[in-house]
Amino acid sequence: MIIIMLGAPGSGKGTVGSLLSGMFNITHISSGEIFRSYIKKHDELGEKIRSYINKGSLVPDELANTLVEKRLQEKDAADGVILDGYPRTRAQAAELDRLLVLSGKKVNSAVNLTISDEEIIERIINRRTCPNPDCREIYNTKFKPPKVESLCDKCGCALIIRDDDNLEIITERLSNYHNISKELITYYEQKDILYSVKLNTYSNKTAADIAEDVKKYLTESAFH
Repeated sequence: MIIIMLGAPGSGKGTVGSLLSGMFNITHISSGEIFRSYIKKHDELGEKIRSYINKGSLVPDELANTLVEKRLQEKDAADGVILDGYPRTRAQAAELDRLLVLSGKKVNSAVNLTISDEEIIERIINRRTCPNPDCREIYNTKFKPPKVESLCDKCGCALIIRDDDNLEIITERLSNYHNISKELITYYEQKDILYSVKLNTYSNKTAADIAEDVKKYLTESAFH
């Protein structure tokens, strides 16, 4: 089973994808986490990736494809994955399809979370992240604050503001996203595997509610 999570930066695709991972018992792979793992090595490749992310630019297709392909070859991805943040472009989607065909697999569904830019900006500038690689819980000081200020509820680590969680960078990232997302969304629409979910930060629906809705759809409609 291969599920693609689509949506603008800050739309919540990582949170929903993680919940779906538990529901379907398959691995959740975040391209952002892959990139940050290389950045932490402080080598030439890591610094190259950092330069793109810190400008709000996309990691080039060829590099993103190579790193994700390597991750998909790991043992925990053998039974299926939820891909979050990849593919970002139509070219990446086509390359992913090519790689999956070689192993007798395919993308079963692409879940597209949609939300206004204004709500995304509010979400991101108030986002706080647990830096513990075994946790990575995400909070929001307005909508999902930790029980103890600045400390992760799950592991107790001090929460951080990611370098790219600022207004200038998120504005650039949103602009880049809108410029390229239309072709990617059309790509999956034409394959008849796109499922779009309209989000509203101010509704009573939690990420868990959204994940349950997506699970119901995927179970009933997508995997036939």
